[in-house]
Amino acid sequence: MSWAMALTSLTEIDPQYHRSLWKLACDSIDYGLTHAKRMAVRNRDFPAPLRAPRATFVTLKQGEQLRGCIGTLEARRSLVEDIAYNAYAAAFSDPRFSPLTREQFADLDISLSILSQPEKMVFGSESELLKQLRRGTDGLILQEGGHRGTFLPSVWESLPDERDFLNHLKIKAGLPSNYWSDNLRVLRYTAQSINPG
Repeated sequence: MSWAMALTSLTEIDPQYHRSLWKLACDSIDYGLTHAKRMAVRNRDFPAPLRAPRATFVTLKQGEQLRGCIGTLEARRSLVEDIAYNAYAAAFSDPRFSPLTREQFADLDISLSILSQPEKMVFGSESELLKQLRRGTDGLILQEGGHRGTFLPSVWESLPDERDFLNHLKIKAGLPSNYWSDNLRVLRYTAQSINPG
């Protein structure tokens, strides 16, 4: 089985591993606060399902306010390595925020998103694309030339209308909200959310 085929056949992560993945993200941030560098992750210390290549996002919030969100769209590392890497990056390298402090860490809400393999969407017009969108389910990657942006499925909570969702994604990618081109490329993915509990 090829690596690409293996990716598309991956299933959701069993709930028995959710707590340990969330703790790994916390440990990665705590290590960064203590040592001012990334924590090394040894794949052999984790069960096989957590060593498979996966793409993830780590989102940090304080109350309802975003405090950092960093992720990968292509599976380049093991699941545990990607979560540890992105947790550190969300806390200390998100260009929208100053590096996290120890005081802020105490009030931090951390959520993880494990992405499926993105699939290219086929459409002939913006209206065709909008009809295919699955509200609350689809994460989207929009690409046009050197422009690229993504919205996780969780963004539907604040942008529940399909057209608003797409228009705001265009803006995030650095394009006008009314932009359209036959060269526009859109991929969709789903995300398994993991929160403490």
